[in-house]
Amino acid sequence: MTMPRFLVAPLALALLVPMSAVAQQQEENYDYWKPQRDMIRRGQQAVFMCNGLFTGGRTIEHVFAQELAFLSEPIGGPSGGDYVVNETRKAVAIGADDGVPVMRAAFREGIGCVILAPDQTFEDIERLPQLTLPYPSGDPSTIAWPDGDLVTDPSLPAGIDAAALQAASDWAFDRESPEQVTLSMMVVHNGQIVHERYAPGIDMTTRTRTWSTAKSLAVTLIGMLVDEGKMHLDEPLGFEWLPRTRSSAPDPRDAITLRHLLNMSSGLDTIDNGGLEYATGSGLSYWAGASSVNGALRQALIREPGTNWDYENYDTLLAVLKMKQVLGDDQTYREFPRRRLLDKIGMRNTLVSTDRFGDFILSSQVYTNARDLARFGLLYLNGGVWSGERLISEEWIDFVRTPAPATVGRGGQYGGQWWLVPEGREDVPKDAYSTSGNRGQYTVVVPSHDLVIVRRGLDYGRQGFDRWGLTREVIKAIGIPTNDEQ
Repeated sequence: MTMPRFLVAPLALALLVPMSAVAQQQEENYDYWKPQRDMIRRGQQAVFMCNGLFTGGRTIEHVFAQELAFLSEPIGGPSGGDYVVNETRKAVAIGADDGVPVMRAAFREGIGCVILAPDQTFEDIERLPQLTLPYPSGDPSTIAWPDGDLVTDPSLPAGIDAAALQAASDWAFDRESPEQVTLSMMVVHNGQIVHERYAPGIDMTTRTRTWSTAKSLAVTLIGMLVDEGKMHLDEPLGFEWLPRTRSSAPDPRDAITLRHLLNMSSGLDTIDNGGLEYATGSGLSYWAGASSVNGALRQALIREPGTNWDYENYDTLLAVLKMKQVLGDDQTYREFPRRRLLDKIGMRNTLVSTDRFGDFILSSQVYTNARDLARFGLLYLNGGVWSGERLISEEWIDFVRTPAPATVGRGGQYGGQWWLVPEGREDVPKDAYSTSGNRGQYTVVVPSHDLVIVRRGLDYGRQGFDRWGLTREVIKAIGIPTNDEQ
């Protein structure tokens, strides 16, 4: 069959147009997500202000100077603006009725501040989740460190270079970049606090957001259930994915395992690294009152699980959802972090927050202080044992410290919800590993030097605080390794 002559030329021209030109024709310059970005910015300010004031006990001046420095255009100022602080309800509302929803957040006992949906008001606060579980008996100020806060001998142990330790502390606090704001720093060596320092307006009780350091807490709780045989690294998750369809064909997401999630290698669609972190995805549950569960279950599979490393909050949230299903009921789930981890190791200043549906936002939303994170680091440094009781297995610690297969040869910087010394970095011990959270939240564990380092920050802008650089500087003060692990 002969092709009609009048079709030949246009077709030939079309074949000559390079794909790059086609891509340029499809370029979208309009920000279709702007309405949601505006709503989320208000939601962020609501959460930051609520937690700064009511979870952290900070002044409104500190909140605007530091917590809100992360935002490009905060609403109002310390003296007032288009926001409401309700001291009685321990709640804040951000914005005016100007086409962008007014966003509200409220402090809830045992949980911290919870963001409400755009169509909710202060009248809905009492329906939000809370945790009224009593704390363990005893006054932490009279209980010796690390179970409590009593330090009977503050003197520096022999063998530690005091000048070098102070220089390391100054390295953390006196930053060349004004966008790196260190709030607190702790160094624990051989189980003893050898350095502790706080910025003005901060003390050892001040809670701030952990951001993604929460992921390392999540993997610890999950590890307890794996150790008990209630969860399994390499079995299908058994989720009923969304959206639900009438097809009887298997869902390709059924190939995702717990190991894939914890290694950040699920193969699910990228949001956090696709320029939409503050427009949709997990951001809607963090800052706008959407369900963290429904959003996670709706992600499409775009790569074979295990073949590509992509840092996504939803991977952690799906692992936490599996934990919830294994625990069986809401009350057991809600109390699990306290009963199995926090209360066991004296983390009394730590609040694990939820969305408004009661699901833990353990990818980011935990509020704590430097001492509690130092305790958490000590649990790992001590091989998962606390006061003679094994809380997590050595095998689980080995798992979180093993590079995710998809990172090997491409940085090797990530294990199982913990960060590792990158391939090629030679100035710190290879056995070091670290939590990592936005705005500079780090708990570094260095087994070869019997060392835990905590740095809390409220960085903004470029950020980029070098936790391994801080580790290097602290080790200068500690000296030679305390065992043979390097």
